[in-house]
Amino acid sequence: MTPIAITFLVLALVIVWGGLLVSALMLARRPELTDYPPGGTDDHREDAGVIQHDT
Repeated sequence: MTPIAITFLVLALVIVWGGLLVSALMLARRPELTDYPPGGTDDHREDAGVIQHDT
């Protein structure tokens, strides 16, 4: 492998595994959202049945 290929390999590994590590640490620190932004009205879509199509 050429030095440029090794450099890009290391860079890609640092980005991917570093992002995984950072996201795991942030999830461990704050596992659940404590407050939600305002907005939206409840339209009770979960009360409706599954739409069935004749095919």
